Amino acid sequence: MKWRTQLENYGLLLPSFFLTLVLGIYPVLWAIRYMFYDYKGYGKEIFIGFDNFVRLWSDDLFWNAVWNTGIYAGGKIIVTIPLSLVLAVLLNKGLKGRQIWRAIYFMPTVISSAVIAVVFYIIFNSYNGLLNQFLLKYHVISGSIDWLGPKYAMLTVIIVAIWGAIGNYMLLFLAGLQNIPGDLYESADIDGANSFQKFWKITVPMLGPVLQMIMMLAITVSLKGYESIMVLTEGGPVGRTEVMYLYVYKLLFPVSTGSVLIQEIGYGSAVGFATALIVGAVTGIYFFVSKRLNQIY
Repeated sequence: MKWRTQLENYGLLLPSFFLTLVLGIYPVLWAIRYMFYDYKGYGKEIFIGFDNFVRLWSDDLFWNAVWNTGIYAGGKIIVTIPLSLVLAVLLNKGLKGRQIWRAIYFMPTVISSAVIAVVFYIIFNSYNGLLNQFLLKYHVISGSIDWLGPKYAMLTVIIVAIWGAIGNYMLLFLAGLQNIPGDLYESADIDGANSFQKFWKITVPMLGPVLQMIMMLAITVSLKGYESIMVLTEGGPVGRTEVMYLYVYKLLFPVSTGSVLIQEIGYGSAVGFATALIVGAVTGIYFFVSKRLNQIY
């Protein structure tokens, strides 16, 4: 019977609806409520209106985190996207052992960010790290480099982020490359086009929709990333690698070190809301610009 079929369908959807309600909608509503309160996670809840947002406007730690997030996301995207595309093009050809190489490059994607960060901490450790030992052994450097210090910390976390993201975007580019008709390249060969001309005139334009999706994904993921930074530097030293979502995390779940030590549920909720607005605004601007460019070209 029709009503029985509908009942079964709703029954199948019920677990997903329940999880979305409990793990998605309720926490958001909970955070929205506490944006207007002074609440430390214990004691009395004091309604303060928009005071948390007034404080946010003059919070140097937050704006430092916004600036660092821009550097982190920009550095990651500028290197990761072209490198992923080049690797995808190479592995899409008849390269010997290409299936093995694909698996190797994709492997970081399935490894936890925390585990990746621990491994790279061993590599970049300033005193007995593997990288310093290697460079010293072959006399590339005369003394150990403080890779996690104020000068190189941001560069280090960007390198870790690039290593972890290349495989995912490479796989998406590969899927797009395999949908490009081979006749286009055969026609280009007949016209005498070289490899670079075929790449720039055929591959890149045909990958336009895939590239648009990958850029959207890369922007949102980069702006929200903080897990590996939390393990490697905890936002330090002196706030050089503090990013927006790590700052929110420290406010809501204080750690033993770092710039924020006191749990502030109310202010953390306000900062989280502002951070979400920034990510949404940047993503929306990119979507608007890319859509207009599609209409033009």
